[in-house]
Amino acid sequence: MDFICDARYGWLSTCVERFGQAPVQILHEWNSIVHVTDFEGRPGRRPLTYEEVQALFDAADGLVEDKRARGRKGALTALRDSALLKAFYAYGVRRQEMVGLDIADLRRNPKMPQYGRLGALFVRYGKASNGSPPKRRTVFTVPEMDWVVDVLEYYLAEVRPRFEVGSHPALWVSERCGRLSRRSANEAFENARQAAELPLELDLHSLRHSMITHLVEFDYPERFVQDQAGHALAATTRIYTHVSDDYRNRLLERSLRERHGSLWEDPS
Repeated sequence: MDFICDARYGWLSTCVERFGQAPVQILHEWNSIVHVTDFEGRPGRRPLTYEEVQALFDAADGLVEDKRARGRKGALTALRDSALLKAFYAYGVRRQEMVGLDIADLRRNPKMPQYGRLGALFVRYGKASNGSPPKRRTVFTVPEMDWVVDVLEYYLAEVRPRFEVGSHPALWVSERCGRLSRRSANEAFENARQAAELPLELDLHSLRHSMITHLVEFDYPERFVQDQAGHALAATTRIYTHVSDDYRNRLLERSLRERHGSLWEDPS
């Protein structure tokens, strides 16, 4: 808009001559939102620490055992929710992407045959932009998260069939024999978060922040992390990344060793 309205290029006089009026700038400092920081989301949203992730999973498993011990209804749902939360963390997908998965979206990775049909997830309902259809991408199972293979295989073999959904294609199914809703996915996290007594500001999306951050701490290349997350821009991935002080200290230590070699001594 500034370019079009710049008198130095002659557009204004040309428009007046041809159309009888000239373009004017309608966006100014006093009627536009000013972005003063790179990230203006809720400050409480952050990735979980490794200890918090483990506490969340332990709490989710504990809900299963509690319902079984009390003979209460809902143990099957708790089993599904436990597997669901672990998958959210292991793959870092968005809520809609996870509940939109079908069994047919489980993919083999020829480079990692030991993972069988769980070498990757084919996401077909990725976040759309500018009115375009949902974006598609493949999210690989990484070695640091390969424990999720056993979790999902157990869910597929022992838990999902007991929902009696027949030929329904959805990977995650509900008690009503349909596809799991986004609201139910949120409730699964809230129940486990409450049981683990984790901070209230953490939500389901925090598991996505956690995966992205932890992949960076595992020293995966930036482009790989960006593709796993489904971000069009590397800057978006960096917003999601909140590496720990321990990780930054390891980077600093490695840099010092590479630069100074034997002259550098660990102060500890």
